[in-house]
Amino acid sequence: MPPNPTRSAAFSLLSAVLERRRGLEEALDSLPGTLQPRDKAAAHRIAAAVLRRLGSLDAVLEPYLRREPSPPALQALRIGTAELLLLGTPAHAAVATAVALAPRPFAGLVNAVLRKVATEGPAVLEGLDAARLDTPPWLWSAWHAAYGPKVRAIAEAHVRPAPLDLSLAPGTAAPEGAELLPNGTARLPPGTRITEIPGFAEGGFWAQDAAASLPARLLAVRPGEKVADLCAAPGGKTAQLVAAGAAVTAVEKDERRAGRLRENLARLRLEAEVAVADVIPWAAARRGAFGAVLLDAPCTATGTIRRHPEVQHLRRPRDVPKLAATQAALIEAAAGLVAPGGRLVVATCSLQPEEGEAHLARAAALGLRLDPVRPEEVPGLEAAVTAEGALRTRPDLWGERGGMDGFFVARFTRG
Repeated sequence: MPPNPTRSAAFSLLSAVLERRRGLEEALDSLPGTLQPRDKAAAHRIAAAVLRRLGSLDAVLEPYLRREPSPPALQALRIGTAELLLLGTPAHAAVATAVALAPRPFAGLVNAVLRKVATEGPAVLEGLDAARLDTPPWLWSAWHAAYGPKVRAIAEAHVRPAPLDLSLAPGTAAPEGAELLPNGTARLPPGTRITEIPGFAEGGFWAQDAAASLPARLLAVRPGEKVADLCAAPGGKTAQLVAAGAAVTAVEKDERRAGRLRENLARLRLEAEVAVADVIPWAAARRGAFGAVLLDAPCTATGTIRRHPEVQHLRRPRDVPKLAATQAALIEAAAGLVAPGGRLVVATCSLQPEEGEAHLARAAALGLRLDPVRPEEVPGLEAAVTAEGALRTRPDLWGERGGMDGFFVARFTRG
């Protein structure tokens, strides 16, 4: 049988991530334009399931493989196993479509292995320690050092598909069926397609994880206040700040990402000045020009694994100190933009302390004073306020509601 278009697309996505080390969103954008949106969404669902459970899937397959097959055959086996054990695809369809994906010399192997997985795999999967197997060892060790026994809850949160979180434009009601979270986020079930929700084209809301909405809220901008949003794309935080009445300059280094930011603001009927520039020289020419500054700094993004499961397969330990150094330079630049008495909020979507808590001492050395987050500012997340007064969210928080991304957020004032 010819390859199924959905499975072929999933195969391309996995090959792009695991063999060519490309991000999943970038790989999605590279799929053929002729692929139907529903096929594209289904391919993403299959690829994401494999990436979330890669360690467990490989452990299920291992007893049936005398040696590791070629990468294309292995991807076909992973797709078939994920469909059989995780996605509820009927056995005959999962096996047949995976066999069609495999290179001809490996078709018999894929067929034989997946038939065994179909009958024996569920019991094997049930007996595995998924949290450990599906988390790269270096991340498990780092999170255990930082969070102790909570590492297991973090890892378990990563294997569950994330819900769709929406930030609502002022005056917009939550979509039908959405749960309104304590921070004002409207939450819909995993797999909900945002473009099919009534009000999308009219700009009534935008996708933004509940945790990602907190930094802009904590900046607490005032109507008419001059605000700089640094490293601003794709624009969710810019939208929050503009919707709150601020006069926002959004700074983004990458022209392509800046274009996406403009497109998002246009759909939302919001206006901001967009500067395509490197933050550091841009800030050096505008010292003290803003009453409030938001910096969501580039990071390893290990706090977003539940939404971007490829992150744990693309990042390496050496990325952490490199990105922490970049963040330190950006914090210094951002501090220079803040007028005396003004405010700076620094955020990273990373679970690594080197990209979060470690920056508190560096900020103090720049003359920034930590403005502690008050528990009443983050209803339902009082336990996420650290002893120092920063905010540390984790994927296991609000677990009964579907969790949230891992963020570090700190608010400072300039003397």
